[in-house]
Amino acid sequence: MKVIINHLLIALFLLVPFVSTTAQNALNNKADNIVGTYSGKQGSDRFKAKIEKMADATYRCRVIWLEHDKDADGNKILDRKNPDKKLRSTPADRIVIFSGLKYDSKNHRWNGTKIYDPLRGIRANLVADFCDDGRLRLKGSLMGISESVYWKKID
Repeated sequence: MKVIINHLLIALFLLVPFVSTTAQNALNNKADNIVGTYSGKQGSDRFKAKIEKMADATYRCRVIWLEHDKDADGNKILDRKNPDKKLRSTPADRIVIFSGLKYDSKNHRWNGTKIYDPLRGIRANLVADFCDDGRLRLKGSLMGISESVYWKKID
């Protein structure tokens, strides 16, 4: 009897880390889990962004709300730092943050595109995945330097 209990305890001990890891990463196991509305903060400004699945099975993210979307004169803030001059007249609450994001089923994360930082006017390689606490981590990397931002899914 003691041998059976020891074997059960060993099996349980070996199984717990596997179950824990699987549960923690469950949001990363399905491509469409990234779809939804998120809240985030850049500097002291809060915003909401929406990630949508496109017809080509990639994902696009656009800003849908900004806490401060007007300048001191009451005019809509525009995307003035965009490297694409044609997009500099886009209202800040309509900026596309990324498009063409693909799900990497082997590594259980999203990548394959660049993320746009409208405050600095730069684009960086993007890797996205969910943290253990359910927040979406967006990691931008440019010339060996990386920065991560974390968004909370609200819908």
